[in-house]
Amino acid sequence: MHGNETSGWYAVRELLKTVYQNPTHARPRSLSLFIANTEASKHGVRHMPNSPDYNRVWPGSELDHSPEHDLMQQVFNEMRKREVFVSVDIHNNTGLNPHYACVHKLDAQTLKLATLFGRTIVYFIRPVGVQSIAMSELCPAVMLECGKAEHSYGAEHALSYLNACVHLNELPNTPVPPHDIDLFHTTATVKVPDHMTFGYSSPELDLDLVSHLEKFNFQELEVGELFARTHSNASGSLNVTNEAGENVFDEYFELACGELRTRKPVMPSMLTNNLEVIRQDCLCYLMERYEYHV
Repeated sequence: MHGNETSGWYAVRELLKTVYQNPTHARPRSLSLFIANTEASKHGVRHMPNSPDYNRVWPGSELDHSPEHDLMQQVFNEMRKREVFVSVDIHNNTGLNPHYACVHKLDAQTLKLATLFGRTIVYFIRPVGVQSIAMSELCPAVMLECGKAEHSYGAEHALSYLNACVHLNELPNTPVPPHDIDLFHTTATVKVPDHMTFGYSSPELDLDLVSHLEKFNFQELEVGELFARTHSNASGSLNVTNEAGENVFDEYFELACGELRTRKPVMPSMLTNNLEVIRQDCLCYLMERYEYHV
């Protein structure tokens, strides 16, 4: 989906070579492979300036219609015809994050598929238009976050996971034991408004992010944690929206004396030092622990 996230590419190449082209290997499941934004990959960027984010244009997208929407609808329709068994979308992120799987339904089979990757699972329903949300209407679907693209372990972990998936006979419909899962729920998306300038340790800009911000990923922060300093007013400093698309800035943050601090305990994810990624996607997501009762 994203041209600068390469772990999936390397994992699939190795899977094809060692499993699908190996005559001595046990016969795996059939594989449908969708290699998406090749133009962005050629330039090493998330997506090209003149095209949308390929992981925001699947069925259910809220973006203005584009040819990419038609392409993803075509892929979706084809997978429905093939009665696909499971769907796996492989990503990297640019900040300091653990490896984790994302899900959009909390049924036993989906959670079983996710925990094959690891015990850290994130449940979210926004942003919409992502591949794994669309595919979850057809089959158990996961999105894998494999750490930074430059770390070879991301591709190795993805390869091991894919190898397990293509040799599954079935996905058990029994609950995942609570002690085998750390489940988190994404409750809000935090974006920097388009009109604001921002950076790290840059007091001259509208939003001056604290230099150690990405170390907050998957850390349970207390009330009053400093995120940034700003010259803006509270309502214009960050766009914070919940699952219903409502502005919930005042629920999560407060601005006093030019300092933007947390108003309640939160756990961020996807914080990064990459300013381009922040502008193209978001500053972070905010999560809470999800009591596992499935």
